[in-house]
Amino acid sequence: MSDELFYLLFLFGFYATTVVTYFALGYGLTWVNGRNPERKIQKGRGSDRRRKAEIRQSLASMFSACLPLTIGLYAQQRGWAPAPWAFSWWTAVPLFVLCMFLYDTWFYFMHRLLHTKWLYPLHALHHKSVAPTIWSTYSEDVLDNLLLQGFSAAIVFVVPFPPAILIGQRLFEHFNGMFGHCGFEYFASSTTRYPSPLLSTTFHDQHHSGFRYNYGNYFSFWDRVLGTISPNYDQRVKTFEQEEPPLVLSQAIHLAEVQEKAD
Repeated sequence: MSDELFYLLFLFGFYATTVVTYFALGYGLTWVNGRNPERKIQKGRGSDRRRKAEIRQSLASMFSACLPLTIGLYAQQRGWAPAPWAFSWWTAVPLFVLCMFLYDTWFYFMHRLLHTKWLYPLHALHHKSVAPTIWSTYSEDVLDNLLLQGFSAAIVFVVPFPPAILIGQRLFEHFNGMFGHCGFEYFASSTTRYPSPLLSTTFHDQHHSGFRYNYGNYFSFWDRVLGTISPNYDQRVKTFEQEEPPLVLSQAIHLAEVQEKAD
């Protein structure tokens, strides 16, 4: 099998995996969200009326999210980029963390560029979802998505990450993006607010509702250093952390608890 055919099959296989997991996690989280309305971040504001349009757009944008990874792997295979480091379980974790940090750096500065008056027309579609839902994760212009995900095609010429690290990062980004757009807070804890650089769902939700803050993706590092962190992010997380009710998976149990409180 030629390299071209192999990577063409890889592209469509990875795209199919992305689509299947988009719907599987989407419907799964929608089911969980319906049983935990108290965890909704932007209470009283919904975006369900845009669901069909978001899904249609996502099917196109998911392809553009898979394309840069395929290009990067193909460039390594053809010898156009430096030969990737050998993969080992001893180096997997530090390399994955480094890849996450570099991707977050790429995402932060590219995201800031997309909010300039010259490039915002590409990004405006994504911000039609002021209160994001899991379906709006990929609801963005194809070129917008290509710029944000272009990291996988560019980084191989600078840092020779093993293919397993690049694939793992793209998969992690896929699921992280869906949880980050789900509109319900399940991760509020002291590890997602200052001084920790880790994030909860509230972080990106505030970006959709406020537009001028929280440009990072995995970490709050660049937002804190460059002054673009939402002024009330840490307090919002702390409030969720202190007041968030227990996670409910059974509707019957949830209704019983509501009735008990009413009595």
